[in-house]
Amino acid sequence: MSETQSDEEVPLRDRIAANPRPALQWLAGAIVLLAVEFGAFIGVIIQLALTVVRLLPSNPGAAALASAGEAAESIPTLLTRGLIPNQGYQTASGEWMGTFLGLEPAYAWLLRVVLIYAYAFVWLGWFWVGYRWFRDHYRYADWTPRDDVVDRLRSHRWGQFGFVLVLAFFVLALFAPALGPTTVDANIQSPYTHYTKYYDDEIESVSNVTVGTANLGSTSQGAGGENVGPWSYDDYGRFHPFGTLTDGKDLFTFMAAGARISLMIGLVSLMIAGFIATALAMLTAYYKGLADLAAVITSDSIQSLPVLLVLILASAVFGNTWIANLYNGAVLLIAIFSVTYWPFFWRALRGPALQISEQEWIDAAKSFGQKPRVIMQKHMFPYVVGYLLIYASLTLGGIIIAVAGLSYLGLGITPPTPEWGRAISAGQPYVATASWHISLIPGIMITLIVVGFNALGDGIRDALDPQSEGGEETGGEAAVAGGGGA
Repeated sequence: MSETQSDEEVPLRDRIAANPRPALQWLAGAIVLLAVEFGAFIGVIIQLALTVVRLLPSNPGAAALASAGEAAESIPTLLTRGLIPNQGYQTASGEWMGTFLGLEPAYAWLLRVVLIYAYAFVWLGWFWVGYRWFRDHYRYADWTPRDDVVDRLRSHRWGQFGFVLVLAFFVLALFAPALGPTTVDANIQSPYTHYTKYYDDEIESVSNVTVGTANLGSTSQGAGGENVGPWSYDDYGRFHPFGTLTDGKDLFTFMAAGARISLMIGLVSLMIAGFIATALAMLTAYYKGLADLAAVITSDSIQSLPVLLVLILASAVFGNTWIANLYNGAVLLIAIFSVTYWPFFWRALRGPALQISEQEWIDAAKSFGQKPRVIMQKHMFPYVVGYLLIYASLTLGGIIIAVAGLSYLGLGITPPTPEWGRAISAGQPYVATASWHISLIPGIMITLIVVGFNALGDGIRDALDPQSEGGEETGGEAAVAGGGGA
């Protein structure tokens, strides 16, 4: 009996029911890891739901979701700013008050960052354990082509380098509220409604000052002593890992929040564009003829337009409309990227989809009377999705650059919402001064992220297609290998 037939006769849930111990052990470990950050995860889910609700005309349930979000933030978690605080003040004796265990704010913040990234790598390791247990206990075959793909990716050093950079970026975006030395609301959105404590040497006592006032005294404008550089403190005892912006706001907090915006725009755009391209690739490969011709003409028409100019034009034209106000302009950018990028994906998937549609098992499925939807879903999709992953990883970095470029030009995401390109634009006049960090650090981070996504894409391509690094398999055979297996 073939592996495919066996898997269809005995569903995965039945295999787990016959041997539940490994699955329950993995689930128990996952629950423990999730419990550590339960409040943060619930908060992220509620924020996503709140974002979707605010896109609706009447905002139904927005108030209830906002209250639930506040309640979720009050749930104790291991890696939050409240448990490992880094904001405090230094007394005349040099002792730090209000920080975790009385540590200097820089070390308290660094401890929290190390723990958060360690937590992320533990999750990564636990997923790998789950994959190995699935192979050992719930999969019929001792080997599938997918095992070779995983092994090739594990030995691909350039791809692993890219994976580490991409993972670091994802963690920065996902844990942005905890990674920043301060909060976006306090330091960027509403600085004059929040207060910070500091030790006033003149009156020799602790004083309160609004964060907005403290920011005005902590600007980085490259003139004389008006600069708070990387890994330094301002006059109010606040630690700034990347220094401050021209208006005194913390650059690291700005970058972490901006990473979340860029990642959200990139992922949603890729999902929409990838869905359109994949559906069209399978439809045109299956039906060919007029369907393929119509898709070719449409995609060629869109691809003939300069993407950057289209982005600038669309952002300028729709900049004052209602759609530009949805999620501070992010929805408009998602719509533009989705429309302009699906033809590139479709062109990349069209060849593999046509190649698979000519295989003998597709003809066999047709002769057995399977519906076209079933054939495309079960027999064609698994073999084109590998190429989609390759081009998606290569494209995501380009979208991040495009979003930063639009923000640099004053388009796209509306202020004061953090976006990396706006930091580069603000710091450009000070590149040759003591405030070089405002433009240089965001520029270096954008470069690293793009290199990371490109390296990961190269690794996925070489793992799926050994021919790309001198193997004997053809591209079509590699596509089959990449999608096959139970």
